[in-house]
Formats: sequence, C-alpha cells, structure tokens
Amino acid sequence: MKGAEILIQCLLEQGVDTVFGYPGGTILNIYDELYKCGKIKHYLTAHEQGAVHAADGYARATDKVGVCFATSGPGATNLVTGIATAYMDSSPVVAITCNVATNLLGRDSFQEVDIAGITMPITKHNYIVSSVEELADVVREAFYIAKSGRRGPVLIDIPKDITVAECEYKAQEPEKYIPYIRCFDRDIKKAAEVIDKAEKPMILAGGGIIAAKAEKELMELADKIDCPVTTTLMGNGAFPQNSNRFTGMVGMHGTKASNIGLTKCDILIAIGTRFSDRVISDASKFAKNARIIHIDIDPAEISKNVKAEIDLTGDAKIILEKLNALVCDKKHTEWMNEIIEYKKGFPAIDINDKLNPEFIMRTIEKKTAGDAVIVTEVGQNQMWASQFYTYTKPNTFISSGGLGTMGFGTGAAMGAQVGVPDKRVISIAGDGCFRMNCNELSTISYYNIPVIIVIMNNKTLGMVRQWQTLFYGKRYSETTLDRGPDFKKLAEAYYVDGYTVTNKASFEDAISKALSKKAPAVIDCHIDTDCGVFPMVPPNIPIDKLMMKMD
Repeated sequence: MKGAEILIQCLLEQGVDTVFGYPGGTILNIYDELYKCGKIKHYLTAHEQGAVHAADGYARATDKVGVCFATSGPGATNLVTGIATAYMDSSPVVAITCNVATNLLGRDSFQEVDIAGITMPITKHNYIVSSVEELADVVREAFYIAKSGRRGPVLIDIPKDITVAECEYKAQEPEKYIPYIRCFDRDIKKAAEVIDKAEKPMILAGGGIIAAKAEKELMELADKIDCPVTTTLMGNGAFPQNSNRFTGMVGMHGTKASNIGLTKCDILIAIGTRFSDRVISDASKFAKNARIIHIDIDPAEISKNVKAEIDLTGDAKIILEKLNALVCDKKHTEWMNEIIEYKKGFPAIDINDKLNPEFIMRTIEKKTAGDAVIVTEVGQNQMWASQFYTYTKPNTFISSGGLGTMGFGTGAAMGAQVGVPDKRVISIAGDGCFRMNCNELSTISYYNIPVIIVIMNNKTLGMVRQWQTLFYGKRYSETTLDRGPDFKKLAEAYYVDGYTVTNKASFEDAISKALSKKAPAVIDCHIDTDCGVFPMVPPNIPIDKLMMKMD
C-alpha cells in the first residue's frame, strides 16, 4: 500500500470515524485516500485552529482520541495553540500534518516548517516519519501514547514523498491500555491510617478523576469518611454538585466554603489535580493546617507546587478502590455542619430584573433539565458557567483551564456536538472570545451542527476590565469593545438562527426556541459592563481572603 492508504487504514484500526481538518498541497495524497475510503467522516473547518479545538472537544466529550489534519507550513503552525491547549488539560488528541518531501527538508522550501521542533514542549510525544515502513507503527504508538497514563496530544508529521511510497501493510488490533499504579500497598495503608485519624478531612478533586473514570470511587470515599468535596475548574462533573457534600469550586474564584474549608481542614486528599497557581494562590499559606495526601498518575506533579506528606502515584480509580477498602466508616458531623454554614455565604447576583449571568445559566439548566454539555470560552463567561450551572456527570463541562485559550469554545463545541449527537451542546462565550472564532459559524451551518452559542455580551474584555477596576485605578486601556459586529446579523449571514436579548423574558423565549429546534443558534445576551465574577482572591493572597464585590 501507499503511505497515505496505510495511514487511513491505521486510523480505521484505531476506531477513528471522525476527523477535523483543512487540506493543502502536502497533505493532498492523504485527502485523496480519505475520499476513496469513504468510511471516515471529515469536517472541513474554517481554520486549522478550529479543527484542533474541535478534535479536543470531541475527545473530552466522548473519552475517545480526537483527530485533526493540517497541511505543512502555516497549516501546521495554525494547530499550535490548540495542541498547547490540549497539552495543558491532558486531552488525548492526535494531530497529523504533512511536510515537504524528505529531500526538501531543511532547505527553507515553500511552506516548510519544523513543526516537530515547534511542538516538542507542548506534546506528550511527536514524530517525523522517516520511512513508509515505520508509518503504521508510528500511528499505532501515537494513539497509545495519547490515551495512556496522563493523556495528552501527539503530533505525527509525514513528509509528502512518504505518503506515496509503498510497502507491505498488515492490520493489527490496537494495543489495549491497562491502568497501573506505581505506589505500594503499604503507602495506601499509611494514607488510610492518616485519614482515619482526621477530624476535619476534605477532598480536592481535579480532572484526573474524570480521566480515570473514578467518580463512583470518589463518592464512596467521601461517604465513608463523611467529608466535604471541592473541585478544580477541570474537575467540574467529577462529583455530583447537587450533593450536600459539594462545596463548589476552589481557588481564585472559588466559594467561601471551599476556600475556607481547605484552610481549616486537617487532612487534604488531593486527587487528579496539579495544584495550579489559580487553585493555591499563596503557596506558603495553602492548606497550612493540613497533612496532604496527593494522588496523581503523573509523578512529576507530586510535590511540584505543594509539598505532599504522602504521595500515591498511579491510576486514581485503582488507588481509590484500594483506599476505600482500608479506611474506616466515620462521622464528622460537627465539621460538615461548619462547612454547610460557609456554603450559605455564596453571593447571589440575580437580585433584580436585569439580565445577568446567573439568570442565564440557571435558565439554561432549567430548560435542559441539567442534561446539557456546557462548553466555555475563557474569562468571566467561563467562571459564570462554572458557578451557576449544576454539573452532576463527568464530561459535561468542557473548557480551556490550563492555557486559558480565548477562541477555544466554538471549535470545541462543534467537536463535542459531533461526538455526542444525542446531547444538547451549549457554548458559553464572551463577546471578545467569540470574535476570535466566529468564522466557524460556516462549519456549524454547513454541517447543521446544532450547537447553541450564548454570548455574554458586556461590550468589553470583561475579566481584564475587572482587574483594571480592582488593581489599575479603573484605567481601561484597550479593553472596551465598542464596535461591531451585530452578532444576530452575523449569525444570519451564515444561515444560523440569531437572537438579540436584553432582558430576562427575551432570553427565556430565545433559549426555548433554540432548544426546540435541532439546529444551530446564536443568542446575543446584552449584560451590564461591570458585572463581575465573585468571590475573587487577589494574586498571591491566601485563598481564604476572599473579595465578595467590587471595592
């Protein structure tokens, strides 16, 4: 077989039925084989960045590996932000690019770029395929690496001449990933003994719970030791948020119950989280009264940002199963009651007739019976989507947490909707973010991907303006977005239903109409320019020192 055909056959081996991409000269042979094969659905995006974000969203919604194609040079470099986004959030994506022929590499040829060198720091692994004989093994290994251990993106760069070179091909079954642990049973026993002595235990759950499919085991542990549970942004959905144990998100925009609870707890069990700066703020004061048990599959994360007394390295599901068998059933009634009192301190902003983010998210939850997949952009819209919607299942909150990529949402929502067609996918955007990716309305429209995009339109770069208000003397340098477009008209130009809403009644009407159709829609919600995200912890301040309003 030719190299291009081998690639397509290897994708079929891996169970790939969906690819997002954009063709170009060096990748034409692969697109030709894709056309002839007819077994893989390809979504032509408006831009390569939209393709990689779509592959990422597909991966997060389905728990499969997302795949994207791009040509050489600018096609490949347009993937870089999306690859970095997937890397920071441990999302399994395989990006396949083609390059100039091997005899032209290193000669500054037309549309040549060292994409492997560029992406080396932001991939789990990457490859430059040097011969057609190694192509099949490279593809198989790439998929295994992407979905094993701490998951993440892998890039395969294939010179054009290798896509036409020939060799024998033999089909293989994909290698099955078997989760593992690196810690010893004695370490898990020690952790159980420490937990049994706790008077104020607390669990901090991150995205690693979702990756390990350990939601059931997490709930069992929380019930056995009778403790509160907080999550990181990426941990939304790891623990049912309608549970009395759930305290809300932790960190810079965490709740009073979560942040004070972490400060007062005597045992902190951190699972599948890397203790980012947005979670811990002032590291010297973080969980200062607690003995910390850190469970994570990546040994590099243990004690990197916060010193752990006990580290349990490996798959969270396996470790929690073993831990649950060892810990004693205990009641911490006084501690739980204290946490419940802190939960009453969460500020509500839906206090008048004005359209506001809390009302928007609560209405979406009500109209979808809490069964939507929420995808977000980055900034205030992202925090409001986290704060004011109740996530009860994994893989229902999709956001760029680590890199904070404005422009992520529309592409990721497309991919998520393609991956879970039986769900309603709703993208929560800011007007600044949506301007960065609104070209993908052409993709959404052409394939009739029924994503509903809700724009929190405050006519500003909201989170940056909030910082300017609080820390920069209200000097709003280059954050006011007093310009077009009219988002309703823009949507209609792409043959997508558009709505402009300015009050609660018009939003309820618009979201009801959009949900009643199996079609895409854009809802432009005009909200107050200075509607802030609170609570908020200023940088490098202990997380229990929360600001509750604009001071």
